[in-house]
Amino acid sequence: MKAIVYTKYGPPDVLHLQEVEKPTPKEDEALVKIHATSINAADLEILRGNWSARFGGPLKPIHKILGSDIAGRIEAVGRNVKQFQPGDAIWGDLSFPLDFGAFAEYVCVPEKALRLKPARMTFEEAAAIPSAGANALQNLRGVGSSSPSFLLSDKGEIQPGQKVLINGAGGGVGTFAVQIAKSLGAEVTGVDSPYKLDMLRSIGADHVIDYTREDFTKSGQRYDFIFDVVASRSIFDYKRALSREGIFVMVGGSGAAILQAFLLGPLISMTGSKKVGIVMWKPNNQEDLAILQELFEVGKVVPVIDRSYPLSEVPEALRYLEAGHAKGKVVITVANNNQT
Repeated sequence: MKAIVYTKYGPPDVLHLQEVEKPTPKEDEALVKIHATSINAADLEILRGNWSARFGGPLKPIHKILGSDIAGRIEAVGRNVKQFQPGDAIWGDLSFPLDFGAFAEYVCVPEKALRLKPARMTFEEAAAIPSAGANALQNLRGVGSSSPSFLLSDKGEIQPGQKVLINGAGGGVGTFAVQIAKSLGAEVTGVDSPYKLDMLRSIGADHVIDYTREDFTKSGQRYDFIFDVVASRSIFDYKRALSREGIFVMVGGSGAAILQAFLLGPLISMTGSKKVGIVMWKPNNQEDLAILQELFEVGKVVPVIDRSYPLSEVPEALRYLEAGHAKGKVVITVANNNQT
């Protein structure tokens, strides 16, 4: 089978399309013929060998094939697999603690990590949802998520009518966050590049801010919940933009901003009514995928897909994402039939 392989950390140039051995499913696994996958910021972070990626492989990557979101059809199952059979259309997430491997024609996946794909959801849509959608959902609803600085309730923190700001709203996680926040009844402000603002309005944002012209932390507006995908400001700037009992959640950003959140977030949260911190993401959560599927089926959350690339062009797709141009998700098509 063909797969995008890498053996050393570096830029997208270190990725190569190669012939590798087709995997054989274990007793509790299914062999999936991949129809589509998608690109996530985590793929770039692992590829380039950031600090978290090097915990498992300090000198070279332990996973030779990247990619976490999958949508495809089951080709074979291990003898202990009960829920699925060959021919079933499925979708799922192969993020840690699973072994990734979605940038390939086939992958073996534990039964517990898969779901049946809804008939009206295309393979490309299914591949766009799992990682980014679950990340947004967990941060906005607080379902079973905790951080060093605060614990979000199981009922979720966002209430109807609250003012929610999403910084980096035009990317993969951000476009899901806008729609999920709207489904919870929030008044949503999306912040991003000027060429993404019309798209944000089209998916439900009540207000939009061009970050090149306005700093939302200095506008005087206060928000009940700030969700930042690209945090780069001082933690105290975010605190200033929060309402009296507001919450700031950092999903991604610069190393300095992340360090500040870890070191100062707990102190800010314990000494005042405002909460600041990082929610620890729980990948491979079937409850999250069930919620996202329900929101999709009622039309409240629909993946925004900027463009698709073939498997051979994964390096180019990663360069496009890294440049910050993508509106929503970038999808990789693998098999020829990607519609049903």
